[in-house]
Amino acid sequence: MEKKVVVAAVCVAAVAGAVAAASVVKRKMKRDRRWAKAMEIVKEMQEKCGTPIWKLKQVADAMVVEMHAGLASEGGSKLKMLISYVDNLPSGDEKGLFYALDLGGTNFRVMRVQLGGKDGGLVNQEFTEVSIPPNLMIGTSDALFDYIAAELAKFIAQEGQEFDLPPGKQRELGFTFSFPVMQTSIASGTLVRWTKGFSIDDAVGQDVVAELTRAMKRQGLDMRVSALVNDTVGTLAGGKYSYKDVVAAVILGTGSNAAYVEHAQAIPKWHGDLPKSGEMVINMEWGNFRSSHLPLTEYDHAMDNESLNPGEQIFEKLISGMYLGEIVRRVLLKMAEEAAFFGDIVPPKLKIPFILRTPDLSAMHHDTSSDLILVEKKLKDILEISNASLQTRKVVVELCNIVATRGSRLAAAGILGILKKIGRDTVKDMDEQKTVIAMDGGLFEHYSEYSKCLENTLNELLGEEVSKTISIEHANDGSGIGAALLAASHSLYL
Repeated sequence: MEKKVVVAAVCVAAVAGAVAAASVVKRKMKRDRRWAKAMEIVKEMQEKCGTPIWKLKQVADAMVVEMHAGLASEGGSKLKMLISYVDNLPSGDEKGLFYALDLGGTNFRVMRVQLGGKDGGLVNQEFTEVSIPPNLMIGTSDALFDYIAAELAKFIAQEGQEFDLPPGKQRELGFTFSFPVMQTSIASGTLVRWTKGFSIDDAVGQDVVAELTRAMKRQGLDMRVSALVNDTVGTLAGGKYSYKDVVAAVILGTGSNAAYVEHAQAIPKWHGDLPKSGEMVINMEWGNFRSSHLPLTEYDHAMDNESLNPGEQIFEKLISGMYLGEIVRRVLLKMAEEAAFFGDIVPPKLKIPFILRTPDLSAMHHDTSSDLILVEKKLKDILEISNASLQTRKVVVELCNIVATRGSRLAAAGILGILKKIGRDTVKDMDEQKTVIAMDGGLFEHYSEYSKCLENTLNELLGEEVSKTISIEHANDGSGIGAALLAASHSLYL
């Protein structure tokens, strides 16, 4: 009898062991299936985001076609190719005291710049930053511009005697106004619409320079706006002041744009007299570029459809800082929902649009620790994911790499398009030819994997010989110093 009990007990234990083993195997198979599904999503993303050199050259060629169309007629292309009326970029010889007013959001800056002429360079710069009370963002045009003019007057009132101007000479100001404007001359432009939380109805359709000028008069301020400037054109001016071979400027920050120097006779829609310089700066508004050659994924289409401007700014949505983190979030969400990538429960925070910002993406992408400790911290702090394995964290970094690489390589293709349009993509005179692209923006400045990839891709696209003639230089603060420099190059007194 005892023997039978022992045998039965052994049998029960064996069955239990077999069931437990089967359960472990089952769990492992389930995990493996989920992992395979997650890897399938990553692989598909990688393929759809592919930017082989032949594709980038197609993008560059499409950019050139759209540039020609935008220069031929208003509305002829998704690229606006706006005439900036800047036909005199700084030469480095400018001398004297100039001001800049930079209005681009909930803060504005007032800046004073002292230029020392040919050998003096930028002698001195000082600025103050002022926040705009929320009620003035939705009030009247007079109220907003009176507030700005009063702060400008306050800034000048605090100047020492060394900044006094000779009798009869007006102070001159470059005005960076980063809202949609239809420019009509170097120092006039009509507000098309407000963005960034502003809504002042009586200013729409008005000349913003005239509005500011009237407000300055009301403050008893004897000051002339000598240039109305877009921040990208300002970056071009700042770059040109430091590097005489600058031909274009690209901003890669929250948004993206480019401006370049065009031959005036190559602008069919220009009907005025040809400028003495024979040149005209064009503000491309390249964020709105789109082409069938752009490598778009389901995540890009979904993000665009849910955006405030569906169908617009497609190029910007692929390459700029506003969107890179959001694209990665959308891929991770699909992996969480369809492959339980972060466990059985989808992390609630992962469902919040734009919770993953590009600076966070950059921090994870740049994590060089063997256990990816920074990736673990970001997932925990931002998305409240605290159980991500090292294998999972490596996949997150790979996704950051896929999205940033696509963005930077497409930005390089855009730059190639500009170089092709102005004939700088080939070498005519190896000894003499030098081409500089001025770059600015937080994405370019702080996301080094992105900027490194951009430069390497541009070299790859141009080939070794042409690459030697082209350099990318950081031109800081186009919306401030650049605007003051344009006030100087368009001064009444030069």
